[in-house]
Amino acid sequence: MTASGGVLDEAVAAARSLAEAATGWWSPRLRLGVTGLSRAGKTIFITAFVQALVTGGRLPMFAAQTQGRIRRIGLTLQPDDAVPRFAYEENLVAMSGPQRRWPDSTRRISELSIEIEYESNISWFGGSRRLTVDIVDYPGEWLLDLPLIEQSYAEFCRTSLEAARKTGRLAIATPWLASLDGLDPKAEASETQAITAADAFRRYLVAARADQHALSLLPPGRFLMPGDLEGSPALTFAPLEIGEDTPVPGSLAALMESRFEAYKRHVALPFFRDHFARLDRQIVLVDLLTPLNAGAAAVADLEAALDHVLAAFRVGRNSLLSALFAPRIDRVLFAAAKADRLHHTSHDRLEAILSLLVERAYRRASEGGAKTQVLALAALRSTREATVRDGRASLPSVIGVPEAGERIGDEVFDGLVEAAIYPGDLPQDPKAALDAQGGLDLRFVRFRPPLAERDAKGKPKPAPHIRLDRAIEFLIGDRLA
Repeated sequence: MTASGGVLDEAVAAARSLAEAATGWWSPRLRLGVTGLSRAGKTIFITAFVQALVTGGRLPMFAAQTQGRIRRIGLTLQPDDAVPRFAYEENLVAMSGPQRRWPDSTRRISELSIEIEYESNISWFGGSRRLTVDIVDYPGEWLLDLPLIEQSYAEFCRTSLEAARKTGRLAIATPWLASLDGLDPKAEASETQAITAADAFRRYLVAARADQHALSLLPPGRFLMPGDLEGSPALTFAPLEIGEDTPVPGSLAALMESRFEAYKRHVALPFFRDHFARLDRQIVLVDLLTPLNAGAAAVADLEAALDHVLAAFRVGRNSLLSALFAPRIDRVLFAAAKADRLHHTSHDRLEAILSLLVERAYRRASEGGAKTQVLALAALRSTREATVRDGRASLPSVIGVPEAGERIGDEVFDGLVEAAIYPGDLPQDPKAALDAQGGLDLRFVRFRPPLAERDAKGKPKPAPHIRLDRAIEFLIGDRLA
C-alpha cells in the first residue's frame, strides 16, 4: 500500500465519518460490530440479541427495560444497500422450528438494524428519544488480514513459513511444506502451479483449524472464509521459499506477489475502509472450550490471534473531533461463549481464563480510553443444570439434548433424548488451564437448541440465556440514558 493510497483511504473514511456524524445529530446511530473466530457463535448471538430486545425478553440487568423507559423496539431498514441483510427471521425459524437446528455460521459480512424508542432519564434532556443500532456481523478471520496490509509478499512468506515450522504446527503443515519442494519460485509463471500451491496452502490452514488442533492465527482470513471471492485470482496465491530475493519478472514468485498485493488492495483494504473503520462498539466472541481441550499450543495460538484482532481496533474514547474524522471503538466486550456447556460453578473460572488470555489486548484498549469487560455467556441457553449422583459423589451437571452423532466415550447420541452430562471442572488457577499441554479432558458435546416454552395463552416465552442482559447493558445501555 502506497503512502498516497493510505492518505486517500483515510480521507475517504474521514469524509464518510463527517457525513454520518452530521446526520447523527438528528437521528443518532450506533454501529455495533459482532465478531469472533470460527465456532464462537456470532450468528446465534445476534439472533438472540435482537429477539430479546424486540420481544422484551428476560433482561433484568438491562436498565432501560427494568426502569420501564423502553417504548418500542423494532427492526428497521439498514443503512448500507450493498451489504447483505442478516438472516434474522430464517435463523429464528431454524432454532425454534420442528427441526431445532443451529443456523449456518457467519461466512460473509451482513447487517441488521433495530430502532429503539425510549424515554430519557436525564432531567434536563427529557422526553422521547430514538436510537438506531446497526449490527454488523463479520467473520473474525477477516480481521487477521488487516496486519497483512503493511506486509510485503516476502514478509508474508517468511512469517507463514516460520509459523508452520513451529512445534504444534509442523506435523499439520508437513504436506504443504513438502509440496514446496516441487516449486521453483524463479520458474515461469504457471496458472496450474498457482492453483495447486494455493490449494495445498488452504488445506493446511483448514486442517490447523479443525477441532483436534483448534489453531486460530491462520491468515489470510478469506482462505478459510472466502465468501463470494471463492475461486478468484485474488485468492489463488501462497507463500513460497523466496528469502529476501526480489521476484524475477514473469516468474511464479512474481505472479504470487502480484496476487498477494491484489488481495490486500481488493479484499483487506475495502473491508477496513467500508466496514471496520466505521464501528463504534465491538463484541468479540471467543470459543474457549475447544482450544482448552486441544491443549496449550491451541490456547497460545488463540491468545496470539486475539491480540492481532484487537490490535486492529481503533480503540479509545471519542472526542468531538475524533467522532467527526476518525471514529474510535469506545467499548469492547470480550465474551466467552457457550457457557451453557458448563455448570455455573465454573463460569467465574471461564471468565478468569479469558481475562488472562486477553490481558495484553484488554490493557491496550483500557489505556486507549475504551471501556472493556469480560463475560462468560450463552446468548441462547440450550441446557439446564442438575446435580447427578455417582456413587457417593455429587457431580454438578448440565442437561440437554445432544445433537445426533455427538459422542462421549462409547456412547453415541441420537439427537432425540435428553442426557445429563458432567462436563468436568475448570481449574481454579487460570494459568493451569492455559498451560495444560495435553488439554483439560473436559466432556463437551454440542446440544440442540432448546424447546420453545409457551405461556398459558400459547405465546412463546422469552428465550433462556446466560448473561445476555449484561452484554446488552454494556454495549448499548449508556446510549439509552
